Amino acid sequence: MGVRGETFAYWYLRRHGYVIICRNFRTPSVKGEIDLVSFDGPVLAFVEVKTRTSKPDAMSLPEDAITADKRRFVARMARQFLMERRLGDVNWRYDVLAIEVRAGNRPIVRLHKGAFADQ
Repeated sequence: MGVRGETFAYWYLRRHGYVIICRNFRTPSVKGEIDLVSFDGPVLAFVEVKTRTSKPDAMSLPEDAITADKRRFVARMARQFLMERRLGDVNWRYDVLAIEVRAGNRPIVRLHKGAFADQ
């Protein structure tokens, strides 16, 4: 589900004007990964993708999976990305792309620009 969601997110963001520069960014010195790194105009966006299969009685949303720990890991990875590429002068933010997959229906997609602040 995760790989399919990230592939869907890649194409969704491209259709909405994002320029993807990196997928699944990892570094050995920091735990975790950033799903997509892209430019939305002049702003660098670190995009976390969350995909869930939606059931009629489900109460939680994909966005609910972005915990404080997850935000902290993404923030560390983002700082590493910026440092490695010497992008200290670029404007950047954290986005969350939530995808709900429902059997027989089109996915429900919510893009949250600036979803959280640096930790």
